Amino acid sequence: MIDAFVTQARLRKRIRPEARLPLRVAIFGGTFDPIHEAHLTVAREAARAFELDQVFLVPAANPPHKSGATEAPYEDRYRMVELACEGQQRLVPSRLEEGSDKSYSIDTVERLRAKLAPDDKIFFLIGADAFAEIKTWHRWQDLVGAVDFLVVTRPGHGYEIPPGARVHRLETLALPVSSSEIREKLAAGLDPPELPPKVLDYIRARGLYR
Repeated sequence: MIDAFVTQARLRKRIRPEARLPLRVAIFGGTFDPIHEAHLTVAREAARAFELDQVFLVPAANPPHKSGATEAPYEDRYRMVELACEGQQRLVPSRLEEGSDKSYSIDTVERLRAKLAPDDKIFFLIGADAFAEIKTWHRWQDLVGAVDFLVVTRPGHGYEIPPGARVHRLETLALPVSSSEIREKLAAGLDPPELPPKVLDYIRARGLYR
């Protein structure tokens, strides 16, 4: 877990004990309402394709680009991310946005940057549809200068690359499943196969998405 009290030294020792090479880490933010297998596939593929030491899965406390509140409270969404990441060494649940009035990505990046060495590299994992709107984001120019973007390509979702942005395409992944579709199935009493079993068990035990 990466929280406000993790020091740079502890973070480096945890990820790469030998501490000889710069770290390569990615932020993968989202509401994760709930997290599902497509999220995990994207995170694993990014870690593999770009040789990432860790992918931090960061549930948004209060996402500014989503209309309306999340269905599940923050603590439930964070716990589901924890369960989904169990046994997956390079996928790490993170509380970087816990308690934020608004979950602005540049603030998240700056919190993580403060815990890293200057030569460590931060990637930002994002879908093509969201990246297409990057110029509407809070302090987007600062975000462009602070990270390399890993853009998950999707058919029918084109985007322009802002000047100075460092963009790498993550070709995959025909993953049509969405959290909203999963919530509809859960509300209908179904057991969506797209959910990790421990996440589904947690949802049922907590009575979420009824």
